[in-house]
Amino acid sequence: MKREDLQNKGFATKAIHGGNKTDPTTGALATPIYQTSTFVFDSAEQGGNRFALEEEGFIYTRLGNPTNMQLEEKIAILEDGEAAMSTSSGIGAITSALWTALKAGDHVISADAIYGCTHAYLSHGITRYGVEVTFVDASNPENIKNAMKENTKVIYLETPANPTLKITDIAAISKIAHEKGDCMVIVDNTFATPYIQRPLEMGADVVVHSATKYLNGHGDVIAGLVVGSKKFIDEVRLFGVKDMTGASLGPFDAYLILRGMKTLDIRMEKHCKNAMAVAEFLEKHPAIDKVYYPGLKSFKQYELAREQMSLPGAIIAFELKGGIEEGKKLMNSLKMCKLAVSLGDAETLIQHPASMTHSPYEREERLKAGITDGLVRLSVGLESPEDIIEDLKEALDKLI
Repeated sequence: MKREDLQNKGFATKAIHGGNKTDPTTGALATPIYQTSTFVFDSAEQGGNRFALEEEGFIYTRLGNPTNMQLEEKIAILEDGEAAMSTSSGIGAITSALWTALKAGDHVISADAIYGCTHAYLSHGITRYGVEVTFVDASNPENIKNAMKENTKVIYLETPANPTLKITDIAAISKIAHEKGDCMVIVDNTFATPYIQRPLEMGADVVVHSATKYLNGHGDVIAGLVVGSKKFIDEVRLFGVKDMTGASLGPFDAYLILRGMKTLDIRMEKHCKNAMAVAEFLEKHPAIDKVYYPGLKSFKQYELAREQMSLPGAIIAFELKGGIEEGKKLMNSLKMCKLAVSLGDAETLIQHPASMTHSPYEREERLKAGITDGLVRLSVGLESPEDIIEDLKEALDKLI
């Protein structure tokens, strides 16, 4: 269906029909996988025109592919963006967007609690090329305002944050950025997905995703997406990906994400319902010191989460009274929940951020961001909630 025909349709309808184009040769309902590296031109003139951007059409899969294009149109519709670019990983999406937005001499303000590899790129990667980076607690917009400089060009946010679940006021921070005039806000929306939160509608300029997670939902793809204005996405495609990262997505992976996105709303409802039940159980267990989950009334930013998100998500962080040693015992005692990094899969996954996903942080920076040695991250899956709770209870009871 065309985008204009979907304007007043529900999320599920957009997720199923958005971007879809019936194969003109066969009439196939499912999106064909155009497993090709290059595309044949009708003439030398046509090839030249496409390279000169004077004629639309495909050239080379690193620049675009019909399967990928349907995925890009679908996520752009769901995030209410003008256009999107697919990449070969979430970090590929993030770095492609930032390479496009920044140059030597520019300044970035980033939330301090973010994915470990993103933090490594900002603190040890892009700084090698003359970009200045300041990390702040972005849960307080005043910290962003106080960190602004004349050369600040990007404010980078994750909300909810990985792994602390801190919530950032997207509208307030976007207002601060845009009052400056030449500063864009980039939001990693992986934890929430467009089903729960749409940052562009709140004033953000660009959204990035690790499509590996909830968008695909089945743990069998590594992919990323960048969503924003057509002008910015054209620059990401022709500079950020083509010239800088080369992080192009293969068409088979694009197909798998397209298939997964058709059930995004159903899966997110179940993920969040399960997570709420698990969070309430954890909060009452005597071995647990603190639970961080936006759906709990005890969560510090509960009201902001309710304003900004339609559901509280399915990631829980918690601290054990016995610290990391007890955390190791817990993780090693689980039977059904899997000890693995990543998130958003059908399976419930548990991991230790300080030694795993957030190990790239310097310890002092990590602790300042609220990522303590004893913090455990739980990605609640789609199993029967009573079975998730039973597995956790058996392991937690051994710690009492």
